[in-house]
Amino acid sequence: MRLFTASWTAPASVMSALALAACANSAASSGGEATPPVSDCCSASVLSEGLRIADRYRVAAITRRRFTHAEYWRAVGPYTRSAGLVTNVIGRSMLGKEIRSVTFGHGPITVLLWSQMHGDEATATMALADIFRFLAEAVGDSVHERLGRELTIVAVPMLNPDGAELFQRENAAGIDINRDGRARVSPEARILKALRDTLKPQFGFNLHDQGARNLVGEHGLPAAIALLAPAYDIARSYNDVRERARLVAATIATTLASNIAGRVARYDDTFNPRAFGDLMQQWGTSTVLIESGALPRDPEKQRLRALNVAAIVGALDAIARGSYRSADKAAYEALPFNSTSVNDLLIRGGQLVLPGEPPVRVDVAINYDDVLGRTGGRVREVGDLQATVAMDTVDATGLYLHPASSAVTTREQGTWLRIGAPALFDLRKGPAATSELVRKVGER
Repeated sequence: MRLFTASWTAPASVMSALALAACANSAASSGGEATPPVSDCCSASVLSEGLRIADRYRVAAITRRRFTHAEYWRAVGPYTRSAGLVTNVIGRSMLGKEIRSVTFGHGPITVLLWSQMHGDEATATMALADIFRFLAEAVGDSVHERLGRELTIVAVPMLNPDGAELFQRENAAGIDINRDGRARVSPEARILKALRDTLKPQFGFNLHDQGARNLVGEHGLPAAIALLAPAYDIARSYNDVRERARLVAATIATTLASNIAGRVARYDDTFNPRAFGDLMQQWGTSTVLIESGALPRDPEKQRLRALNVAAIVGALDAIARGSYRSADKAAYEALPFNSTSVNDLLIRGGQLVLPGEPPVRVDVAINYDDVLGRTGGRVREVGDLQATVAMDTVDATGLYLHPASSAVTTREQGTWLRIGAPALFDLRKGPAATSELVRKVGER
């Protein structure tokens, strides 16, 4: 079963053998059980190994970010039914779909991972599919053996199957499950809380997707990943539980730095008494939030899927080794916070042509309904937008913007370019509608 036929090439992950050897020697010199300090070479090798796992064990039946509950479990079934993994039905969604957990390992440290509590946030759900395959097939691999020996890993890869059916954030009743951690009126929230109370995990991973318009800081690149060790109180205090989460987040930040430099942000840590991540921290589970944003030319988030595999497997192995304890918390604290001021597309410097009116020099900002797929473009703002930040910019200097009929309203009094209208423009060399066409820009 294949959900999408487009091919995908794994990200480059060639690292030097010297880096791998250096980490191996570091572990060996400490008896293999101590906590050697995190170094650049070790982080590079962790990333390299994680991307190798993502490539080697990628579940080929899943190649796009939108899939249903039934499609997902058909795709991962051959791996979750293996002897090394145990699948349990832990409850049912509001519409009666099975919510399942997958367990691997028998170690003393319990780790709980949950994804897609927002139905339209599927990047980590794809990554967990690949991790399930790795855990099912990589018997004898040193990381695999260590995870099984030191950890008990419990993953809930689709907490909100009803939302996933429509690819919407909320559940069938319109409830945001991640804002239902306190009241727990939804069955999905009650299921997650009951699982947490049964397992009493030392560590948790709250796996989400954030908006593709988020920047790293106010003027940085679009954020590919945002990390957070959530606060457990209004004062944003640090106790042992939150400190462990910060060190794991720092480990992930260090691991990703060489591959997506400048694209890792820190999520806002304002305490939210309704949010599961904050409450998990309060309940005693050291919890890390991983938010997948966007990367250029990755509309189906397949590169981010691989980076999630690398980040999660690397973090799990750091917990199994205990090496997270020596992570530099500054690697987390130095991350700029998310910013959400970016537009999707900016057409800069063109001359807008409306029937019966002289051309006027304007910039045009466009946002898409589907940011990653770049479909459903709409006019957001028109005018002097020199300070406006956009993910992509088209230089229309010297050219003329002829809006399509869908972008304008025409009445007896004249023609209006409507804000919020479908955005499609012909860029032409002259003000006449018959002048040479350079390109089309906007909605598609």
